[in-house]
Amino acid sequence: MRIAVEDLHVALAGRTVVAGVHLVAEEGEIAGLVGPNGSGKSTLLRTVYRHLKPRAGRVLLDGGDLADLTPARSARHIAALPQERGGDFELTARQMVALGRIPYQRAFAADSTEDRAVVASALERVGMTADAERRFADLSGGERQRVLLARALAQQPDVLVLDEPTNHLDVRHQVELLALLRAQRTTTLVALHDLNAAASVCDRLHVLRRGAVVASGKPREILTPELLADVFGVRAAVVDHPLTGDPLIAFDHRGPATPL
Repeated sequence: MRIAVEDLHVALAGRTVVAGVHLVAEEGEIAGLVGPNGSGKSTLLRTVYRHLKPRAGRVLLDGGDLADLTPARSARHIAALPQERGGDFELTARQMVALGRIPYQRAFAADSTEDRAVVASALERVGMTADAERRFADLSGGERQRVLLARALAQQPDVLVLDEPTNHLDVRHQVELLALLRAQRTTTLVALHDLNAAASVCDRLHVLRRGAVVASGKPREILTPELLADVFGVRAAVVDHPLTGDPLIAFDHRGPATPL
């Protein structure tokens, strides 16, 4: 499904955090949100998965207003992996992933054979099958992250909304997660701090600054030294990755380009 944000305005505690944002993720496309801390990425995503209500504007799913759907119907279409993650659950990893099947179940209904198969598949896809019976609270930060991604996958959504999904993951699991996103080709909105990861995995990037989109396009088109200096305040060269050919940003760590 195609997801589009139209003229979105979001305010928190009376302060405008997202101002007039327009962006789109076409069906099967991975659209990345990048920008400095405080640029509105998380707030925008929280509005897309209906944790926040916008002051103005709309989120459209295949042309229909997402606000017109019931929460249960919305959860069949959009699954989220937010930054806020609880750790005091007594549930096992498998039980956490099974929560992703709730939008498909009637009240108090037991898990079906299909539900159990979907949960098992999701655990396998994130490499957590062997840890399925461990308590979620006992898992490491990276293991919890993979379990919560599996929960989102278990919803079998049309759209994935991921806020910094590589946080807490070691290098290997970061690579595996990004490869998983590329392979499944579910329409995805993802916020990433790692610009090189964003350049590698995303079909389209939307660059945010102070709550507004200042550039959109293919990574190779918009990740220029000039934009990196202007938006992120860093000096950098953009070259071809020697293994993949993707844009590779080489930062000058000796000092910033301009004060932010």
